[in-house]
Amino acid sequence: MPKRPSCGNSHHPLAQSRLRMMRTARQMLSLGHRPSRAMALRAGNQSQATWNGLKEKVLTLDTMNPCVRRVEYAVRGPIVLRALELEQELRQGVKKPFTEVIRANIGDAQAMGQKPITFLRQVLALCVNPDLLSSPNFPDDAKKRAEHILQVCGGHSLGAYSISSGIQLIREDVARYIEKRDGGIPADPNNIFLSTGASDAIVTVLKLLVAGEGRTRTGVLIPIPQYPLYSAALAELDAVQVDYYLDEERIWALDVAELRRAVRQARDHCRPRALCVINPGNPTGQVQTRECIEAVIRFAFEERLFLLADEVYQDNVYAEGSQFHSFKKVLTEMGPPYAGQQELASFHSASKGYMGECGFRAGYVEVVNMDAAVQQQMVKLMSVRLCPPVPGQALLDLVVSPPAPSDPSFAQFQAEKQAVLAELAAKAKLTEQVFNEAPGIRCNPVQGAMYSFPRVQLPPRAVQRAQELGLAPDMFFCLRLLEETGICVVPGSGFGQQEGTYHFRMTILPPMEKLRPLLEKLSGFHAKFTREYS
Repeated sequence: MPKRPSCGNSHHPLAQSRLRMMRTARQMLSLGHRPSRAMALRAGNQSQATWNGLKEKVLTLDTMNPCVRRVEYAVRGPIVLRALELEQELRQGVKKPFTEVIRANIGDAQAMGQKPITFLRQVLALCVNPDLLSSPNFPDDAKKRAEHILQVCGGHSLGAYSISSGIQLIREDVARYIEKRDGGIPADPNNIFLSTGASDAIVTVLKLLVAGEGRTRTGVLIPIPQYPLYSAALAELDAVQVDYYLDEERIWALDVAELRRAVRQARDHCRPRALCVINPGNPTGQVQTRECIEAVIRFAFEERLFLLADEVYQDNVYAEGSQFHSFKKVLTEMGPPYAGQQELASFHSASKGYMGECGFRAGYVEVVNMDAAVQQQMVKLMSVRLCPPVPGQALLDLVVSPPAPSDPSFAQFQAEKQAVLAELAAKAKLTEQVFNEAPGIRCNPVQGAMYSFPRVQLPPRAVQRAQELGLAPDMFFCLRLLEETGICVVPGSGFGQQEGTYHFRMTILPPMEKLRPLLEKLSGFHAKFTREYS
């Protein structure tokens, strides 16, 4: 195995830093667009400082935290920055071969046109502006929920801090939600921590896990392809990323034999301490079977690995015969020794599902079998950030405790929820169908979540051209796609993939009237790209 790069001893001379900037600028120019003014300034500011006799800045690319410099987050990476520039150029009247940029790079439902769930927004409006409680334009159950939430907020206002782990009443509602979801298995509010989206909670748990130096440094197993939050967080924490590969030929199946290979090889250079599983999968859209989850739990127990279950897409299951099983439920039902000993953190969010309320940054983590002293350290760590956004906490309360069948808002709530999920299921099926009709593109069934991750064949000449530009081949393809069609997707190299394969991640969230033309345009571009480089 190659030696893991250490953040502590990285060194990049000034000349190398400037060369990297100049090389990136040349790559962008060769693709038909100019580097931004900021990029040009970064490439030249240090040399200008030398010529002008100015003192060098204290904080430069060479003196900053090298771990931060290693962080990459493909979902909002260079291709997305270019998409933003193209949008600005369109607004300025610059002629393009397209009239709009379609940002299919991120699972942001409402940005793609999904309407908010009425009940959620009614209660939030009442909480933000309590004067509306006297308005006849809101149903009684929405008013009662708003009053209930405001009563447990400091000063009866969403503008007050809460305790660091989140408002107690809301954590109790989350516990009841988990208990109902898992068929009556109890959940303790004291083991539930509200968070700024699931991402913040994931990073918090990873911080607790990372320790050691050299061969004792913490290794964390993550799936490949993965959601780039994990690789980014591990880079920032200077932990060791341990890749295990999902099996594309078996609809991105998780194979315990592959987990064993990854752990065995990792032990030569680090100490594997945690295993992350994303279910339903992002970016791959698979839904794990109960048998698979049981096998993963047994493996984690045998290898003494802390389990992180990323379950933010638990409401997004579309494929016939697929069903979401929570790790908490399966673990508990497996009984001794697993139920009482296997450490687990499971994560959920209001950003996905049928809600799509990404901007409120609402989520939670439930910890199971965590050492009590470590749990207190987790509280301390969260207290440094004061508290999660209180409006997000209020929103999460509505998600985990929606209208009851006897409430006035129930019928509309259910109709809106089912409409969103039904449309997502139709989009998942359409995406798979259109891509698989296109020569050179293969797409596994989108069983769940919000993305497809098709595999694309790229001609050898295209791969060679990408290498000449210093780009990953699928990045080259995606950049060309963006420049010629306005479609923004994320190259598979940003998520990880088997050597010699190329993919891209595309969200299935665009409205149905835009999705089919988008899929057909993308397939057509791939055919044109293939002819050009054949």
